[in-house]
Amino acid sequence: MAIALRNKNEIEAIRAANRLVARSLELMASMVKAGVTTKEISDEAERFLVSNGARPSFKGLYTPPFPAGLCASKNEVIIHGVPDETPLKEGDIVGLDFGAELNGWYGDAAVTLPVGKISQKDEKLIACAKDTLYEAIDAIKVGMRFKELSAVLENAIVTRGFTPLRGYCGHGIGRKPHEEPSILNYVEGAVNQGPKIKEGMVFCIEPMICQKSGKFKTLADRWSVVSEDGLNGSHYEHTVTIIGGKAEILSLA
Repeated sequence: MAIALRNKNEIEAIRAANRLVARSLELMASMVKAGVTTKEISDEAERFLVSNGARPSFKGLYTPPFPAGLCASKNEVIIHGVPDETPLKEGDIVGLDFGAELNGWYGDAAVTLPVGKISQKDEKLIACAKDTLYEAIDAIKVGMRFKELSAVLENAIVTRGFTPLRGYCGHGIGRKPHEEPSILNYVEGAVNQGPKIKEGMVFCIEPMICQKSGKFKTLADRWSVVSEDGLNGSHYEHTVTIIGGKAEILSLA
């Protein structure tokens, strides 16, 4: 399948959906504290989207249908955590991954946040995901291959002392929540092969960070993804487009 090249009007429509995602994440971040449940956070974000004419794009997606608007991933759950009614506690970390559909266009972004005071190890874990994301965005330019971008992501993660989650990746976005291309956080095959980044492309970059092992396991809820090492993980994501030969972040409030 070809990777879509978007015109200015289409990019602005995707930007509008992503702005709502970013505003939703700001709202949710303000709620992250001990005693609050991830279900409460998810419900509030969904109400906010609906009040702004959008809908949570993850809800009901795929098989089994995802049961909530928010992927809320606590501690060892790296991605796709299901919101629940267990209160957050001091020292937890929680990943908030949120998508929106507005007028047929999609947005997607994620952050991992501390609940109160957390360990230095978890601070470094979160910083790895965030710093890797921005390092990769800064490296993007027209003409580089997506596999070269994967190499940038992998190097940024490994040099910080962590390892990328295997089996999951960033992705294109636009008329669907997940489109071509798939953007791994690690390199498979030769970096001088595969599609190149072009003006007008729109895609999500999302480093997913493990501590020792990048091999994943899926929990009994059939959604929550953890590392086989059972240790905490982290996740950050932005939707970007290519304008003027370089990446511009769309998922900003």
